[in-house]
Amino acid sequence: MIQKKKEQIMQVIFQIAALASILAVALICLFLFAQGIPAIARIGLFDFLGGKLWRPTVAEPLFGILPMILGSIYITGGAIILGVPIGIFVAVFMARMCPKPIYRFLKPAINLMAGIPSVIYGFFGMMVLVPLIFELFGKRFDMMSGDSMLAASILLGIMILPTVISIAETNIRAVPQELYEGAIALGASHERAVFKVILPAAKSGVMAAIVLGVGRAIGETMAVKMVAGNQTMLRLPYEYFKGVRTLTTNIIVEMGYVERDSLHFGALIATGVVLFVFILIINLLFSIINQDKKSGGSK
Repeated sequence: MIQKKKEQIMQVIFQIAALASILAVALICLFLFAQGIPAIARIGLFDFLGGKLWRPTVAEPLFGILPMILGSIYITGGAIILGVPIGIFVAVFMARMCPKPIYRFLKPAINLMAGIPSVIYGFFGMMVLVPLIFELFGKRFDMMSGDSMLAASILLGIMILPTVISIAETNIRAVPQELYEGAIALGASHERAVFKVILPAAKSGVMAAIVLGVGRAIGETMAVKMVAGNQTMLRLPYEYFKGVRTLTTNIIVEMGYVERDSLHFGALIATGVVLFVFILIINLLFSIINQDKKSGGSK
């Protein structure tokens, strides 16, 4: 009887915790859309999303965030290209190939990377990556400094590694050992069994790791602000060695001096709405891809 009451109490506690999480997300959404949608309506949806100029302090202010949208996409895409493959390979190595003496040092190092503040990564980027990029590519691409989308992509690629590695490793380890042993019994080598059997079996967890890594990359602010150049001009992909301002840095740079209840303030909140929608779309796309793979596998 006492045990049953304890279980009921814990069930209520868990339900309250789950409802609190849902409520927090709902309140954030309510605030963003209540503040941002009216600003978008005043500016104009196409002028806001497709505008190439952000000039909030002139007599006739302009609030175009297309350069920031492109900057966020380029930097996040570069971080994914650099960080995700490395993270997955390291996760596979740690889960299935790493000797125990090396694992004892490697695992705490990965956990330490996850705990390093963003501003420390930003200092590393400023002191190491930015001067290195300027020295290697400055003259060739007519760079004023090493602050660029390339520096931000490399830095974010490093920053998402702990997230991708930790979650992917946990899911790879969760794959039943029988699958590996069956592949070995059929004549597969260790590497082939790991990459052809274990890794595909853990693809749902690996996809979750990628989604969280992408969310970390697209939502990062301080480190990107310190190395990306903070320029509001329109940058095309071939200008990857130039500076840019992202959606997140646009908010943090101007939120400190903007007047509340002004159109400028609403435009910054609307920028947060666009960022929120981007992350939502990314999660939905990965969910659809994952669902298609599951349905294809069941067939």
